[in-house]
Amino acid sequence: MKPRRTRNQEHIVSVLKTLDQAISAQDLFIELRNRDLGMGLATVYRSLEALKLEGVVQARTTSGGEALYSLVKEDRHHLTCLQCGDSIPIDECPVHDLEIQLNESYQFKIYYHMLEFFGLCTQCQQSDLTNQTEH
Repeated sequence: MKPRRTRNQEHIVSVLKTLDQAISAQDLFIELRNRDLGMGLATVYRSLEALKLEGVVQARTTSGGEALYSLVKEDRHHLTCLQCGDSIPIDECPVHDLEIQLNESYQFKIYYHMLEFFGLCTQCQQSDLTNQTEH
């Protein structure tokens, strides 16, 4: 049986369906207001949490500590630069077989997984080298 969602949760799902990238709770709050679907910021957070527990929404934390929300469509993998915050999506999934194995071994219902590597992008590496040679 499908869980019953509140009207606010349905509004959030409908807005997330129209976006092509993950969004912060604050930006989602603004987007909802812009679409005349206004609700309090605390309600946005509570609704996102409920949708996360339902397995409909996934949250990804950026290197700056901000949570970005999107609908669970596919597993996401990223290379994230610690200096500039840029995040590069990668297509390869080295843990997909492990997910299947864990699901079978533990009878654990997995909604999605995320894999993120942190480091420095090419531009920030070059910037660091330039700054080091100038001193």
